[in-house]
Amino acid sequence: MEKKDIKKVVLAYSGGLDTSIIIPWLKENYNNCEVIAVSGNVGQSDELEGLEEKAIKTGASKIYIEDLNDEFVDDYVIPTMMAGAKYEEYLLGTSFARPVIAKRIVEIAKAEGADAICHGCTGKGNDQVRFELTIKALAPEMKIIAPWREWSIKSREEEIEYAEAHNVPLKINRETNYSKDKNLWHLSHEGLDLEDTGNEPLYEKEGFLEMGVSPIMAPDAPTYITLDFEQGRPVAFNGEKMSAKDIILNLNKVGGANGIGLLDIVENRLVGMKCRGVYETPGGEILYFAHNYLETLCLDKYTAHKKAELSICFADLVYNGQWFTPLREALSAFVEKTQENVTGTVKLKLYKGNIIKAGAWSDYSLYSEEIATFGEDHVYDQTDATGFINLFGLPLKVQAEVNAKNAKKNQK
Repeated sequence: MEKKDIKKVVLAYSGGLDTSIIIPWLKENYNNCEVIAVSGNVGQSDELEGLEEKAIKTGASKIYIEDLNDEFVDDYVIPTMMAGAKYEEYLLGTSFARPVIAKRIVEIAKAEGADAICHGCTGKGNDQVRFELTIKALAPEMKIIAPWREWSIKSREEEIEYAEAHNVPLKINRETNYSKDKNLWHLSHEGLDLEDTGNEPLYEKEGFLEMGVSPIMAPDAPTYITLDFEQGRPVAFNGEKMSAKDIILNLNKVGGANGIGLLDIVENRLVGMKCRGVYETPGGEILYFAHNYLETLCLDKYTAHKKAELSICFADLVYNGQWFTPLREALSAFVEKTQENVTGTVKLKLYKGNIIKAGAWSDYSLYSEEIATFGEDHVYDQTDATGFINLFGLPLKVQAEVNAKNAKKNQK
């Protein structure tokens, strides 16, 4: 499609620096096209205040603010958590938020008869891939506009200058413009002093952390919690049944208050560079820990080991924006099968950034105290180990005998 033919554009809109200046930029560079803003609410509620007024004031014809919280948690967060998927320790907070947002944007673009979809992802980051792969999977015919790959702006400082010149209101300033991404699962921080890996994150500085406190500032007494799971999915917090979304929100509060969930990582981006990020994921870290704890009781050895192996592949797919792929769907089907008996209760102690096991119970537990005991038992015949070891070690014994025979020949 020629540039001159683009009359209506749907913009993935957050109200942040990038997307705030894109509205006037699109109208300047795409023949005063109509711009429809779409914001997906995945838990960044405080960032949505005044969004409609801001979008219209800067040139959008309308704005959709879509509540995607339950879909985000139930269809993306929990399946990824059940898979035990982590990308280099990162709990994928931004990664799995992008496909649910992009999916809704595609649906609105089709309903509005849009000619193109636009996003504000930079040419250096992973999000451009995540958005565009989702669009290609769900609307292969749709034109995609990526201003960071077209305009002459080269830095966040220049973005701020553009915003000021076009009277675009901003909530940040030149001194505090960390690049952040927030949703109900996490908050990421990048840029400024964090670009120097020799700088310690300012955990104790007022205002740096938003979802919790530094472990140093956490209470001196531990907090105990319980989590109930049914077939791998969290269903209750401290004995009270609630949605997975509400469980995560409660875990964010209690985890954040106890300094849980801080991660300072230099990760390998999809686009080839290393990048440093500081992540706050209090509820997510607790949920992953509790789920894994329960799995140690309920999964057999070979399933647990294969699942751990495949979790790396699952994490790569999520991180790389390949949610809507046959392989991810196949891995999710495998994970669902493994979770059939992952049902039970986990008790944890939270203390100054630490998550400590305090008990786990399951009717499907494969752990037998009677078999595992160091005391006297009547169910495990220790003499059986002799034959087992002889058979298990037979290949080693044969190899050693062959090596010894050949060594003697070589000495002659």
